[in-house]
Amino acid sequence: MQGSRFLSLVRTFTISVPPNHNAFTSYYKNQTLNELIKSGRLNDAQNLFNQMSTRDSITYNLLISGHGRYGNPNRSLYLYREMVSQGIKETGPTFSSVITVCGSGGLYREGIQVHCRVLSLGLGLNLFIGSSLVNFYLHMGFDDLAFKLFDQLPDRNLAVWNLMLDGFLELGKIEELFGLHGRMGWEGVKPNGLSFCYLIRACCNGRFVDEGKQLHCLAIKAGWVECNVFVANALVDFYSASGNFIDARKAFSLITVEDVISWNSIISVYAENDLLCDSLELFSRMHFWGKKPSVRSFLGFLKFSSRRGDIIFGRQIHCFVMKIGFDSGSVHIQSALIDMYGKCGDAESSLSVYESACRRTLVCCNSLTTSLLHCGITEDVFEMFSFMVDEGIGPDEVTLSAALKALSVSSWVSLDSCRMLHCYAIKSGYESDIAVSCSLIDAYSRCGHFELSCKVFEALPLPNVFCFTSIINVHARNGTGRECVSLLEAIIQKGLIPDKVTFLCVLNGCNHAGLVEEGKLVFNLMKSFYGICPERQHFSCMIDLLGHAGLLDEAEEFLQQAPEGGDSVMWSSLLRSCGVHKNEIVGKRAAKVLMELGQEDFAIYLQVSNFYSEIGEFESALQIREIAMARKVMREIGHSLIEVKTCS
Repeated sequence: MQGSRFLSLVRTFTISVPPNHNAFTSYYKNQTLNELIKSGRLNDAQNLFNQMSTRDSITYNLLISGHGRYGNPNRSLYLYREMVSQGIKETGPTFSSVITVCGSGGLYREGIQVHCRVLSLGLGLNLFIGSSLVNFYLHMGFDDLAFKLFDQLPDRNLAVWNLMLDGFLELGKIEELFGLHGRMGWEGVKPNGLSFCYLIRACCNGRFVDEGKQLHCLAIKAGWVECNVFVANALVDFYSASGNFIDARKAFSLITVEDVISWNSIISVYAENDLLCDSLELFSRMHFWGKKPSVRSFLGFLKFSSRRGDIIFGRQIHCFVMKIGFDSGSVHIQSALIDMYGKCGDAESSLSVYESACRRTLVCCNSLTTSLLHCGITEDVFEMFSFMVDEGIGPDEVTLSAALKALSVSSWVSLDSCRMLHCYAIKSGYESDIAVSCSLIDAYSRCGHFELSCKVFEALPLPNVFCFTSIINVHARNGTGRECVSLLEAIIQKGLIPDKVTFLCVLNGCNHAGLVEEGKLVFNLMKSFYGICPERQHFSCMIDLLGHAGLLDEAEEFLQQAPEGGDSVMWSSLLRSCGVHKNEIVGKRAAKVLMELGQEDFAIYLQVSNFYSEIGEFESALQIREIAMARKVMREIGHSLIEVKTCS
């Protein structure tokens, strides 16, 4: 009886165990492989993979996604090619992993090839593969193609909808994003917390305030505000970006669980909007309740210091950052510190932070470059640019723009140096970048090649208001004022909104060309139609323009309307015009005010003395010169440079 039971047990065991034990071995090794990758031991996972005699699609999928996750996209593609060459059939997760790796690693050509293979195998309608392809083409900026693939998917889950929302948000396609949200409603797809985060953040540019408030209502109705801290933080950011700090504070106070994200969000927002006392109060409360500040809070404080030039507050934040160890662990903090010291005019501290960084990253190099430019150390900007090229750190559009600006303001700007940087921009693919193009336009004009500036502008496919402002400034500098007015008309016709700098450049052009009526029209347009409050520079242009035309009484009226009654530059311009047009009455009034404003400027004493000499009051002229000598006011020595072409 016992023998029959034993034989039965042996038969059962023989039936239940497959003859091939490799399947069991692969299963357990795949599990080990997965655990090693999850724990970050990628080298150990690779060694185990190399030792495996039998590998299946799961084995390759794990290692392909692992290398992609840890920043080795080329290795992932190598493994994929090996998998295909060994005849192992790809699955949905295989293609999903490979396409994701291509998108995140910038391997767009290889990603398109993988898409072709997906189509050849008839897997284009697979949900996982299709969603990865949608994300891949959104990474490339091909939103039309991504939307087409999205439409072809037979079963779209909420994750795919969120992918599209995120993609449109990253590409700045806000109208399309709202259109997609409307379509979700028509198709009966209910947005989740992540969907609301994307939608609310799309309203943070100040143009979609009403839409943001409507989304707030929808989020409350759906119950996401109370249960999802990310939605609540998105609302804090939205109301802050809209300038509505009362509602931002209300949104923050309604968060039931005040986690570190909420605290850092509101602190950063207050600091970025110059509400330092409020942000410091919240920061103190946060510290009191034992909540650890994040990088975002410190970035807000450091940006505040940069904007205000408050180096004392910036140093205090630097000390706090060093105490908690953020100075060496965060590239963003290092970059912000370099930028802060540079904007405050302390180039040495800026360089010291840069040299103490563990790695020479592109972000830190760009921060140092712009800091050196801000401090006027143009020679070091070019040294930094050369260092970045030699070390293979970029350069990118920010570096190129800074180098071109440094070239424009340096005393040794030349056509050859402009062309060299222009060639680098073309080779690097940045010639159509707005910042680089504007800097090129300015650099060519500074070295006297007006026609090359115009060519750079004409080559731009879609120039924005900054590009127009740059070329208007070039025309103003070259005295072609009517072209400045024509370009302003072109801006308005294209539906672009000119800013105060644009109007200043146009007024400069009118001033140099003597276009009085056009200048008055532009000045009034700026005030009445665009609601831009004229600043000192705008008044200075108008006073100079009216003075050159001999309209001295009108120029004096303008000057009295200027902020704080005008500065020495405006009164000097008026006095110069009075000398040209022999107007003693207005001239004497201008001379009196000018003497009060510029007591330490030798040029003002000289100008007033010359004016009195021109109208025949030689005693007054002599007295003014004696006053200047008694006060030991010195005249600055000027210099000029020319570019000499030598024949070799």
